[in-house]
Amino acid sequence: MMPNKTRFILAGLAVAGVLSLAACGGGSSGGDGGAPPAPAPPPPDPQVRVTGSSPFAAGCGGGAPSGTLYPGAEVETMIAVNPRDPNNLVGVWQQDRWSNGAAQGLMTGASFDGGRTWERRAAPFSRCTGGNAANGGDYERATDPWVSFGPDGSAWQIALATSGASFATGSSNAILASRSFDGGRTWSDPVTLIRDSGQFFNDKESITADPADPRYVYATWDRLRENDSGPTWFSRTIDGGQSWEPARSIFSPGSGSQTINNQIVVLPDGALVNFFTWFDATTNNLLHGKLAVMRSADKGFTWSAPTVITVGQAIGASDPETGAHIRDGANLGSIAIGPRGELVVVWQDARFSGGARDGIAFARSLDGGLSWSAPVRINGDPAVHAFVPSVAVRSDGTIGVSYYDLRNNTPDPTTLPTDYWLARSTDGVTWRESHVTGPFNLAIAPNANGLFLGDYQALTSIGDTFVPFYVKTNDGDTGNRTDVFATLAGSVANATQAKSASAPAAGESVLRAVTAGPLPSTPELQQRLHESIVRTMQRRVPGWRPPG
Repeated sequence: MMPNKTRFILAGLAVAGVLSLAACGGGSSGGDGGAPPAPAPPPPDPQVRVTGSSPFAAGCGGGAPSGTLYPGAEVETMIAVNPRDPNNLVGVWQQDRWSNGAAQGLMTGASFDGGRTWERRAAPFSRCTGGNAANGGDYERATDPWVSFGPDGSAWQIALATSGASFATGSSNAILASRSFDGGRTWSDPVTLIRDSGQFFNDKESITADPADPRYVYATWDRLRENDSGPTWFSRTIDGGQSWEPARSIFSPGSGSQTINNQIVVLPDGALVNFFTWFDATTNNLLHGKLAVMRSADKGFTWSAPTVITVGQAIGASDPETGAHIRDGANLGSIAIGPRGELVVVWQDARFSGGARDGIAFARSLDGGLSWSAPVRINGDPAVHAFVPSVAVRSDGTIGVSYYDLRNNTPDPTTLPTDYWLARSTDGVTWRESHVTGPFNLAIAPNANGLFLGDYQALTSIGDTFVPFYVKTNDGDTGNRTDVFATLAGSVANATQAKSASAPAAGESVLRAVTAGPLPSTPELQQRLHESIVRTMQRRVPGWRPPG
């Protein structure tokens, strides 16, 4: 991809000089006074580089140096589309990742032409993006980016901001929210939804703007007490952000148990569904996980008891040659809602391989989350690790799932070729899979207790076009290990619509979902699943230990 495919603009930052212009480009215009010529159509499925080298000044975060900093490394993406202008997309990511938790800051990409060009901006969540004591963003690091659009075109962004080590005396961590009225170009000073220090740590937050009522925006996360429990917490605004209700617990799984990865979607009747992972300890003090939802019929004021979707049986991905762990989406998941209120979820699960490796599992609900289909495998190559799935549903009901896998890996222990894929289905049974990008060398990714591209990646759609928004490595460039990309995956989708159910379009493969029940519980499996959950937690909360 040529650099002038993307324009980078840094603006709207609270402190001048904190960021420097990373790159710029773009075309020129001219002519003899007549009507400008029509632009050439974009190439099929263009892959657009959104980021470049680091925009941050050295040492911008302050604090005592801790861990390894990866300048120029972007990880962990989320994206949203403006319902008033589908050409306006806002993507967010971690910028300049640390090995031992969080990043120097969170950056924002705003596109106003359907994802073909992007402007880089930032909300002042941490010092490197202009945060300070006066505007509420005086934190050394930030992580867990999430973004959502309201029906009035307002964009909402949320972050976890931290200073000091988790659970350490004198440390601080906060869940911060910011709003943009101009499609992501400028962002308000952050509002603090909760702030803790010492024995409490807030984690894995998300934000959801109500798609039907601009007054309501919902935030949810888990709040961990050191060596004890981690209930689900919640806050909302009911006046369009003029105020936020005090944060409160909406589900407490009890001592020794916790939730993680809380995400809210809104049903057509206005009811909320919160999707999360629930960790419990068995009688032998080994942790096990399950995927669950809980509902609210009154916009978050009260909540139902959880409904369990299924047990989670993720073991996590690793380099087949070296055994090096990949920091993936094990024990997490992704939820989306369709135009008729259908709910779909995806996650990593080893049940389809007898516990040998994780595949991509899919389930759906047609009754608002009260009951769920049996999990099925939907990744194209069951013989290799597949990881970090994301799900979205187009306006016509077509389901899209993106994920990484290792099907093009080689025996060379010095590299780890990795690909990104997009699978589509209209019924959840027959899936058409196409290649998004790769292979790229995952072995040069930042190491954050495992080779790391993000706990999650992003997927959305514009009309009949899915838009994966994701991270991949830059092979051979250890000074700029990763970048964020957007791919407009429309041409294959359109070709598919003209094909019969049995005939793949060019570049596609067709597969049918494979059903498998949970693996029988054995002491060996329980131990492996426990170790997977411990890795999941320690990667995200350095210093975390299993309760008990």
